[in-house]
Amino acid sequence: QLQKDLEEVKELLTKATRKRVRDVLLAEKQKLELEIKNQPPPKPKDVTEEEKSSLGGYTVKINNYGWDQSDKFVKIYISLNGVQKLPAENVQVNFTERSFDLLVKNLNGKNYTMTFNNLLKPISVEGSSRKIKTDMILVMCKKKREEKWDCLTQVEKESKEKEKAAYDTTDPSEGLMNILKKMYAEGDDEMKRTINKAWVESREKQYKGDIPMDI
Repeated sequence: QLQKDLEEVKELLTKATRKRVRDVLLAEKQKLELEIKNQPPPKPKDVTEEEKSSLGGYTVKINNYGWDQSDKFVKIYISLNGVQKLPAENVQVNFTERSFDLLVKNLNGKNYTMTFNNLLKPISVEGSSRKIKTDMILVMCKKKREEKWDCLTQVEKESKEKEKAAYDTTDPSEGLMNILKKMYAEGDDEMKRTINKAWVESREKQYKGDIPMDI
């Protein structure tokens, strides 16, 4: 912007004929030149932004994976066609004690990411690694303690516990009711009609005294 102002002042100077006008323009020219000289150098582009622009294509979030475990490792298997053809530095995994994130750069014009936060138990950052196989990445999380993991993340554990609590009740009829409610919520119109019909018939039998009320 300052450079454009300076160019315009120079152009006006070539046209100005009156001394007073020329003096004002010369003063403005010197002021602009000084400002341009004292301007801070342009900021270097953010490295991550540069990386993003050099990656090209768009980023795809990986949701499909398989996992397994041994006494010492939790192993996550991620299928990606042709990943073995990439340079090794294009497949990056960053580990922390309770998380890891994977970035695969420029595979067939796309980038792939996967993040696991709140791992169920702590892992050893130094002992964890990744292996590139044919059409697959294997992420090896080294367990800090040699114990069995019931699932991969804390969130999965909480979700399983909630689901178990919904069905595991002391009253069998309450457990059945919870299952029916879940089927009704997730079912299609036909399923909802069937459950409604069974519910109505059950209530009618209760009123007629065909079955005990506590069932």
